[in-house]
Amino acid sequence: MSVPSSPLPPSLLPAGFSDVLPPEAETEAAAIEAMLGVFAAHGYERVKPPLLEFEDSLLGGTGEATAEQTFRLMDPVSQRMMGLRADITPQVARIAAVRLARAPRPLRLSYNGQVLRVRGSELRPARQMAQAGIELIGADAPEADAEVIAVAAEALAALGVPAVSFDLTLPTLADQLLATLSLPAATDAALRHALDRKDAAEVAAHAGPLADVLDELLHAAGPADRALAALAGSALPPAAAALAARLARTVAAVRARAPGVALTADPLEFRGFRYHRGVAFTVFTGALSEELGRGGGYLAGEEHATGVTLYPDVALRAAPPQPRRPRVFIPHGLGPQGAALRRQGFATVAALGPVKDARAEARRLACTHIATDDGDASLLGGN
Repeated sequence: MSVPSSPLPPSLLPAGFSDVLPPEAETEAAAIEAMLGVFAAHGYERVKPPLLEFEDSLLGGTGEATAEQTFRLMDPVSQRMMGLRADITPQVARIAAVRLARAPRPLRLSYNGQVLRVRGSELRPARQMAQAGIELIGADAPEADAEVIAVAAEALAALGVPAVSFDLTLPTLADQLLATLSLPAATDAALRHALDRKDAAEVAAHAGPLADVLDELLHAAGPADRALAALAGSALPPAAAALAARLARTVAAVRARAPGVALTADPLEFRGFRYHRGVAFTVFTGALSEELGRGGGYLAGEEHATGVTLYPDVALRAAPPQPRRPRVFIPHGLGPQGAALRRQGFATVAALGPVKDARAEARRLACTHIATDDGDASLLGGN
């Protein structure tokens, strides 16, 4: 006989999910709007994909890389499987390829929204998070990479995020190099695992004739110029050499467009969903160990695209504290003063009836000011 389980507390949420309360929720919304304002100023038009899609649509193309992180459920209307998006970029790629197929290229789109993932990570245990980003679709050029990086840097600067840097990677470089070895599956897997852990001894044990090249590239991670020098001095097969050349052109394009942007490079590193190709990057700040965002090149249908996804909640943790909007209490009977005070930037909190002590009530409701008879707002002092 089974023992009935104890009912869960009504406030208990699943692991990786949380409520966002005042003032953090308003601060995050304002930060997202600031980012979107920067995107719009650079010609990126906003799209709004749905939270749910049919599984075969959501997980097609670039979306295939998100399959393991996608929540699934049955649509009771169509009886077809649906997925809750784990990343918005594949949805924007679908919109560009289908709904906006005839729009002029290059196509500049921006977005924001919530995503849900089956698992969090050690550094980022949240399974629901906000994303805000841009996609530049229909251009395959270092200048496109540079534009996306420069716009992302400007969006983070709008929030005051300090010491931002972009770590450039070549997500398919390891594939290009290892393809020349024709290793047994088990050895190939062990070598990839060693590269992922940056275990130079294990790499040397499995890499055979590529041992020296891989060791040099492993140790090249750091300032972009050091990585470029290591790539230029390595005996790379043609496909890998083409990737190295593209990285060099992208670095030059970023420096020409946004010379103040800090660039590092890690040629053999790959982070995130495996739909990136060409040059990819991860955004960091010296203020946190978490990533601020990720981006890079990918295929949107048959078109080359490049984009970046930023994480507003992480950006806010790195940014200086944002001041709260001042709150003014309007005592009962003062009339329609709220509109004028709101135009001045106040949040108005109107009394719903007479109170014994208006100033005490204002403090109880976390107001910073109280409205006066002449229509001004007086700063509340101490008790």
